[in-house]
Order: sequence, then structure tokens, then C-alpha cells
Amino acid sequence: MDHAHDAAEDSGAPSSPSSPAAAAVYAVELHPQGWRFDAPENETLLLAALDHGLRLPHSCRNGTCRACIAKLVSGRVDYRIEWPGLSREEKDEGWILPCVACARSDLVLDQPQTINLFDVPPPPGPRS
Repeated sequence: MDHAHDAAEDSGAPSSPSSPAAAAVYAVELHPQGWRFDAPENETLLLAALDHGLRLPHSCRNGTCRACIAKLVSGRVDYRIEWPGLSREEKDEGWILPCVACARSDLVLDQPQTINLFDVPPPPGPRS
């Protein structure tokens, strides 16, 4: 039994990221832009991207409309629903639906329609 570990837990100190109760966080890179964001394992890729100011195309958020479809270049995901709106062939080719997909490793996604909300120019000012 590791008493030092137990004492750290009992001391009220924050748990470390390696603690079993802490959700894993994976790095996601979007191509072709090269933008990156962190995706907690318990959050969909769509919501994690939005949290970082990156707007992937989306509509339904439940895996049926396919507006968010993206190519998984590398990495592994799991889905929040049993069978998202993808054919077996699309899954085999690496297509994913970020609105219902959660990272299970670091990822590289090909999603050229993503918008960086922080890089959007301000609307034109009033005309004089």
C-alpha cells in the first residue's frame, strides 16, 4: 500500500492528471490549417473545438445530418451513439462525425471548412 499517495489524496491537494478519476485529454490537429486544440475524452470533438474558438461545420449535433463529417488522418475515436450516420465503407475509409465522436488518442483531422472564430475580422464599422 502506498501511504504517501493516500496522504496526498487525504490532504485536499488537487488530484494529478494521471489520477484515475481525471479525464484524459488528447491533442487534436486540424488540417489543412494546422490549428490545434485539446479534447477531453468525455467531450465530443465538436464541443472541444468550439471551446477553443474553432467552429467545425455542424447542424444536428446527434450524428444524423452529416454536416460535420471529417476525415480521420490519424488517431482513434469512439462514438457516443451506437451507429452514427456513416456507412461501413465511410468508416473503413476513415470518415468520422465529430459531433458524436470522442478522442481516444491524439488525433489529426482533415476538415478544411473549419473557421477560427478568433481570426474572423470584425464587421465593418458605421459609414461616415
